[in-house]
Amino acid sequence: MTLGSPLLSAIPGLRHAFFSREGGVSEGVYAGLNGGLGSNDDPAKVAENRRRMAEQLGVPLGHLLSVHQIHSPDVVVATAPWDGGPRPKADALVTATEGLALSVTAADCGPILLVDPNARVIGAAHAGWKGALTGVLESTIDAMEKLGADRGGIVAAIGPLIRQESYEVGSEFVERFIEADAENGVFFIPGERRGHAMFDLAGFIRMRLENAGVLMIDDLGIDTYSDERFYSYRRSVHRKEADYGRGVHAIALEG
Repeated sequence: MTLGSPLLSAIPGLRHAFFSREGGVSEGVYAGLNGGLGSNDDPAKVAENRRRMAEQLGVPLGHLLSVHQIHSPDVVVATAPWDGGPRPKADALVTATEGLALSVTAADCGPILLVDPNARVIGAAHAGWKGALTGVLESTIDAMEKLGADRGGIVAAIGPLIRQESYEVGSEFVERFIEADAENGVFFIPGERRGHAMFDLAGFIRMRLENAGVLMIDDLGIDTYSDERFYSYRRSVHRKEADYGRGVHAIALEG
């Protein structure tokens, strides 16, 4: 049902999980543990799936926090459960409050869980190509530092995401990255189709973390597109499915 990072698992007083599809109640294209509040799945089934995740993390369902993800560099500081209104629009959360589980959803994008074990500050970031390129990881680290973290002491884990062998992009995509920094060319190799390339999202995320001063990084190395245990937007599109499920990935400080 879950996968863990060896680096994060070794830290006392910390719980985390990269949830697979296994162990849920959703059916059809969402079969399994769909946690996507923005999907068209039965809301009651999504709620039950999320309740099971919260239980595994040792928090009440209302303490499993998520944001309305918009592929941005924006970060929310969580100090208490949400008030029941619309979820904040952002792509990362940070907290120093015990008993809150910070979660992001993904179905090919990169879920990144972070902690400074000394300062007891955690973060969770949703890093698709756009968020990673526009600075969501740097924004998350900055927000953690404002809560007392030291970026040199932060441990990060890169969860299941679409890997280079599955991530074909067009020339305009490549150009956007090269225009931002010519050195980004190292994250592309030629694709089988003319004018296309294969993008290394995990490598790009690692580089952004390292350049921001985070050097203790764990990468689970899982490809969501080829591994049926995980939801994949691209796989669903290629199969012409009407919608797709979202995986949840979360981290919490034990109370």
